[in-house]
Amino acid sequence: MAKYDKADLERRMKGAVESLRHDLSGLRTGRANTALLEPIQVEVYGAMMPIVQVATISAPEPRMLSVQVWDKSNISPVEKAIRSAGLGLNPINDGNTLRLPIPDLTEERRKELAKLAGQYAEKARVAIRNVRRDGMENLKTDENKKEISEDDRKRGETEVQKLTDETIKSVDEVFASKEKEILGK
Repeated sequence: MAKYDKADLERRMKGAVESLRHDLSGLRTGRANTALLEPIQVEVYGAMMPIVQVATISAPEPRMLSVQVWDKSNISPVEKAIRSAGLGLNPINDGNTLRLPIPDLTEERRKELAKLAGQYAEKARVAIRNVRRDGMENLKTDENKKEISEDDRKRGETEVQKLTDETIKSVDEVFASKEKEILGK
C-alpha cells in the first residue's frame, strides 16, 4: 500500500480542477472559441481521429469559427462530424474551408449548458473526494504499520481535509464563473 504523500494528493486534486477547466472550455457561450470543436472525432482514412489532427481551427471573428481541412478529400467527413456533434452548428462549406457561424443561444439552451457545466463540476468534486479518501486510507495504513503516531495521523487528516476544502472551493469558483458566462449575467 502506498504511503501518505501530500504532494501527490495536491497534484491529483489540481488535476481534477484542470480537467474541469478543459471540459468547461468546450461549452458554447455565444462567443467563438476554438476549444468548442476539440472534442469532435472525425472518421478519416478508416479511423476515428480528433478534428485537430485533420484541420486547423481558428476564430477569425467573435461569432465565427473557421475550420481549414488539410486534405480536401476530408472536408465532407469533417463537416458531417461537426453537424452530428450536437453543438447546434451548421458548417458552411466554401470549397477549401468550413465556416461555422455561432448562433445566439436561446434561454433554454443556456439553461441546458449551465446544467451540463454543473455535471462537469460535480464530476470534479467526486474525483477530489476520491483523492481525499485515498489520502485518509493511506494515513490509517501508515498508523497501523506503526510508521506514524495517532497524532500524526490526525494532523495528516486535518491537512487532507483542508486541501480538499480549498480544492472544492476552486471548483465551485470555476463553475460559478462559467455559469455566469453561459447565462450571460
